[in-house]
Amino acid sequence: MSLNAVPEGKYADIGGGHRIHYHEAGEGFPVLFLHGSGPGASGWSNFRRNYPAIAEAGFRAIVPDTLGYGYSSKPDDVDYGLSFLVSALSRMLDTLGITRCAVVGNSHGGAMSIQLTLDRPELVTRLVLMAPGGLEEREAYMKMRGIRAMMKAFLSPEGITREGMRRVFGLQLFDPTQITDAIIEERFAIAETQPKRVLTSMHVPHLAPELSRISCPVLGFWGANDEFCPVSGATTIASQCPDARVMLLSRCGHWVMVEHAELFNRMCIDFLREAP
Repeated sequence: MSLNAVPEGKYADIGGGHRIHYHEAGEGFPVLFLHGSGPGASGWSNFRRNYPAIAEAGFRAIVPDTLGYGYSSKPDDVDYGLSFLVSALSRMLDTLGITRCAVVGNSHGGAMSIQLTLDRPELVTRLVLMAPGGLEEREAYMKMRGIRAMMKAFLSPEGITREGMRRVFGLQLFDPTQITDAIIEERFAIAETQPKRVLTSMHVPHLAPELSRISCPVLGFWGANDEFCPVSGATTIASQCPDARVMLLSRCGHWVMVEHAELFNRMCIDFLREAP
C-alpha cells in the first residue's frame, strides 16, 4: 500500500516555502481539528471517524496535517517546537480567512490547541481536548510506557518498521486488536517521509499554569488506561480551566475519538451547538 492510502485534500501556502495540507468538509461555523504526534500521524488518520459527523451536523470541519506530518511540508532544518507549529497553523487560518473557530485537539494536538487559544483568545470560541500534552513537566511524559515505545520505534537504528509501529499503536488503545493492517500501512507510508527532527526536536512547554487564562468553554476527554499522557491531566483541566467539563472513560486508552467515536461525536456536536 502506498502513501495514497491517505487521501489527498487541499493545500494552504503559509509562507517561507511551506505548505499545510488539509481536508475540509461541510459548511457553517469552522471547527479546526489538530492531530497528535508520533510516526506517520496525519489529520485524516486521527479524525476520519469524527470530522464527517461534525460536518454533517452543520459545521465546517478543517483537518490539517501539522508541519512535519501527512502531506504537509517537512523541513529538515528547523526545530519542531510548539511555537513554530502553532504559528504555522495560525497563518493557515489567516490564509483561509478564518477569524473565529472552535478547536478540537488530541495529545500533541491538544497542546497546540491550548497554545493557540492562549495566543489568540479572540479566535477560539470553544475548545475540545482529548488527553492533551503540556499538562506535566517533560520528565513525567518520558516515564510513560507509550512515549518510551514511540521514541524507541522512531529512533531505531534500523529505521521505522511496521512491527515497531504496531507495538506503539497497540498501546494507544485499550483493545489493541482494533489496530488493523490498514492503519499500520497508512501510518507507515507517511512515517517513511518524516525527518527524525520531527520528534527529536519536538518541545512542549508546561502549559498547566496557563490554563486559568482560557476563558472559552472547554470539553475534555481522557481514557483511564492512557499509556501516553498521565490521566491526572483530566483533573488538571477540570480544576484549572474556568469553564470546563471533563469525561473520564474506563477501558479506554489514548485515542478516545477512535475507541468511543460515536459517544465522542455526539458529545462534541452537543457542545458545539450550545449557545455562546
